[in-house]
Amino acid sequence: MTRTFTLAHTSFFAVTLALGLAACGSKDNQGVSTQVVAKVGSEEISVHQINQVLRHAGTANASVSAMGHEVLEKLIDQQLAINEATESKLNRSPQVVAEIEAARREVLAKAYMQQITSSLTKPTPEEIKSYYVKHPELFAERRIFNLQEIIVPTMPNLAQQLRSLAAGGKTTEEVSAWLKGKDIAFSSGSASRTAEQIPLEMLATIHPLKDGQSAVLEATQAITFLRINSSQQAPITEAEALPSIEKFLSNQRTGEAMTAKLKELRANTKITYMGEFAKAESASRTPSTDNSNNIEKGVAGLK
Repeated sequence: MTRTFTLAHTSFFAVTLALGLAACGSKDNQGVSTQVVAKVGSEEISVHQINQVLRHAGTANASVSAMGHEVLEKLIDQQLAINEATESKLNRSPQVVAEIEAARREVLAKAYMQQITSSLTKPTPEEIKSYYVKHPELFAERRIFNLQEIIVPTMPNLAQQLRSLAAGGKTTEEVSAWLKGKDIAFSSGSASRTAEQIPLEMLATIHPLKDGQSAVLEATQAITFLRINSSQQAPITEAEALPSIEKFLSNQRTGEAMTAKLKELRANTKITYMGEFAKAESASRTPSTDNSNNIEKGVAGLK
């Protein structure tokens, strides 16, 4: 999907957020670009600032154009507000100072992580095609599911009993009646989901099932009886899927690199938690053997 940028229906404050810190403090940019396009009092606005806004907006051409003129007018409005804020000494307000510092931290951290990931290699055509072949449930055999679910609290032996009901072809209505007969509280719901909207852990269990079949999924605090009420084939060809797979694999590679680097930095830096966070940090060290978080999130999405 092509990303477009328009200011026609953009509020002043929304544009201000888009402009970011780079548009503030025109004097700081004078050394970067001397192509001044406007003066607001004694403050200058440069082509560099306009181009930066256009780049952040994702436009293909960051030259001064009709769109650039619109951006300039918003920068002028912003500078007028900045001048008044400075005159009123709002720049010394503790809240404003804190927000500027938070933005500075975010920009610096993002710049560093971009530096780390900029040298990563792109997924090869072979890797992209391999992912397509290994995941027919997402592509060649993709389906749209009409799912019904029943969620019950985790109880001893309950999952096994529900699996027996699933194997026996019981419907969600029959399972609901069975639970009511045993005074077991539960919640139920239904939803239509495409294959890619279901976590891979769940999809691996659901995909082999035929319409009318059910599965039982166990999570930390809940058990889910999930039935495929109906489904329809909606395959995606390799040519259609390749761009999305490339983007997914690139994002995955970036995420893994960032996680690895932060893990390394944490290992080589002394980090001391204080006060109430010291106790919370100690509790967070407790290892978890449960891998059902994604399943829980996926099931929650059906509600």
